[in-house]
Amino acid sequence: MQIRAAVLEQFGEPLVITDLDLAEPKAGEALVRLVACGVCHTDMYTASGADPSGYAPTVLGHEGAGVVEAVGPGVESLAVGDHVVTLFSPQCRECEHCLSGLTNICIAIREQQNKGYLPDGTTRLFRDGEPVRHFMGTSTFAEYTVMPEIALARVSKEAALEAACLFACGLSTGLGAAMYRAEVRAGSTCVVFGAGMVGLGAVAGCRLQGAERIICVDLSGDRLELARGQGATDLWQAGPEIVERVQAETRGFGADYTFEATGRVEVMRQAVESARMGWGLATIVGVAGKGEQLEVIPRWLIQGRRIVGASFGGVKGRDQVPELVDRYLAGEIDVEPFISHRLTLDQVNTAFELMEAQDGIRSVITF
Repeated sequence: MQIRAAVLEQFGEPLVITDLDLAEPKAGEALVRLVACGVCHTDMYTASGADPSGYAPTVLGHEGAGVVEAVGPGVESLAVGDHVVTLFSPQCRECEHCLSGLTNICIAIREQQNKGYLPDGTTRLFRDGEPVRHFMGTSTFAEYTVMPEIALARVSKEAALEAACLFACGLSTGLGAAMYRAEVRAGSTCVVFGAGMVGLGAVAGCRLQGAERIICVDLSGDRLELARGQGATDLWQAGPEIVERVQAETRGFGADYTFEATGRVEVMRQAVESARMGWGLATIVGVAGKGEQLEVIPRWLIQGRRIVGASFGGVKGRDQVPELVDRYLAGEIDVEPFISHRLTLDQVNTAFELMEAQDGIRSVITF
């Protein structure tokens, strides 16, 4: 079938909206008609050429939601008409990592996915007979996409897909960091550094876990106000004195849990040093640039502080994304404030410009 898609032709250049051919799904795959797709910083990062693992030509986009239109042989967990959220972090439920229960990082198709291919090492996207690679195994800046069954989370049909798409990456990453990776305990004190999509999700996750005090730190007053709406009890302007301020307001001990969602190594250090002596946990969610290093004084660790990372917030996509969407439907997660702009596929480059200008939280493309 022929589809319209946004193709990264050259790094550092605007995406090109063009027609491509999309092959039918093979064994273990499904054809999805995209209804909505969030525009994430990772898409812009790759388009810029800064990502050393990036490749072109490719159809970008990974924060998608849509409807299953067809399934390939052997697909058992999905049927035509199902509503799904795309997963750049799949869950096969069979590999060593999935079976361990210790991580959400599935390794079943990781090697081919990182190269821009589907599990059999080929693509379903073509232009004039030449293959075009898949981005993060998803390629959701398109009217339709073909994806592995294990990379699609079936969600309630009651959920608006323009809201559900945010659970494909940013929102779930923040929620999961607090709920599944850090496992925030009720009554605790939390500090969230950064009030973008991921940070705001972490604030909401801390609230859902029953945290007593949730401090959100950011440079933007507007974003801090959004954090208040997600459950933050304290709104602090970012600055070099944050560590001292956290300690001053916690009797010199620090916060039970801290979350870093900016990708800046100097803020990561603040998150570590703001964590409580004895049992404080600093969860690093932001992605630093290649080659950057986080400097940690060993004494901070000897005193009982811990540091963990969180890929996709520790969320097991096929199992837990549907649960998070259900909590949105129950009114426990307010998604609407995250959607700053509703755009068309033709405006995808505008979405990058808005992101560069830090205008809003998320632009959502609707098809």
